[in-house]
Amino acid sequence: MAVAQPDVSVIIGAHEAMPYLIECLSSVEAQTIDPERIEVIAVDDGSTDGAGEYLEEFAERAPMHVLVIRQENSGGPSGPRNVGLGKASGRYVFFLDADDRLGPEALERTDVFSSNIKFTLSAQKRFRGELLERYGMRFDESLFSGEDALFTMEAYLWADGVSIVADHTCYHLVGRDDGKHVTKSGGYTLRFDSARALMNLTAEHVPAGGRRDQLMMRPFPVTLLPQFGPTYLTDSEEVRRHKFELAAPLMDAHWAEGVARRLKVHERLRLHLVAEQRPDLLLDVVEFVKAKKQAAALLEKKGRRVYLAYPHFRDRAAGIPDAVYLAGSHEARAFPGYREGGVDTFVRRAVSTARRTRS
Repeated sequence: MAVAQPDVSVIIGAHEAMPYLIECLSSVEAQTIDPERIEVIAVDDGSTDGAGEYLEEFAERAPMHVLVIRQENSGGPSGPRNVGLGKASGRYVFFLDADDRLGPEALERTDVFSSNIKFTLSAQKRFRGELLERYGMRFDESLFSGEDALFTMEAYLWADGVSIVADHTCYHLVGRDDGKHVTKSGGYTLRFDSARALMNLTAEHVPAGGRRDQLMMRPFPVTLLPQFGPTYLTDSEEVRRHKFELAAPLMDAHWAEGVARRLKVHERLRLHLVAEQRPDLLLDVVEFVKAKKQAAALLEKKGRRVYLAYPHFRDRAAGIPDAVYLAGSHEARAFPGYREGGVDTFVRRAVSTARRTRS
């Protein structure tokens, strides 16, 4: 008798994941979906803490089919995910980190809700297996940070639609006590690798314009900007120079008016200084932001323009265009006397001027 195709393949990559793996597998067992509709593919990525042995014990007693693969350590999460993906036969695929756990109905609910999905790019989602196979999707094993964001964004771009569960907790992200959580490890260069990969993927799939700018709102403020946040103040001069060197090609290729005008003033100002290669001015801005000071507001043009006077505002020696300090409507509405209108064109001029200066 032919074995029915499972609805969901749950892929778990485990490396030194004990004791978190115990609750992770318990959450798989507790799923409300029929166990016969699930297959679990667990890849022990060279663990020395007993994770591999525990996976084999789980496979013997679990109510669903469990395949355990044991291999030498691959050095990152992409390798075991790709190995598991190569063995998956389910109509959908769900990537579950061994130190996290599922909500009880995570594999069963599929209601559609509108969402700003570009800000949720972890791989812990249910993917249609046919989609992954059609486009030959695999995790980029050269990335040790942000590999899941790249994979998930590509799936979004290929998919005809995405379903979001907004009324139920599906996944529990667990903070490890041992400090080995993958998102907390790795140096700053890995973050630039991640930003570069995500920006290039977006540019490859989406023509220049508003839709691309919307997607670029993920790598610019979320991945790149933190490298020029509070940690920048404690960086050595060598690291600061290196960060500017790594950022330069990304800013030249992908920094655009449509991205700039969607940012808050302090975000736009910092990235403007990075694009202009002005580390001498950036330090003052980062210190101001870290101190959580409120920039003074200046209303002009009968309230249609609100400038936020962060450091170097209208400093002739600094030469930063006024438009960089111009609050978008989302920020300007907080100030009494603001009137809608007159923002976008002004910000566009600032970015255009910056591009001409660099070329």
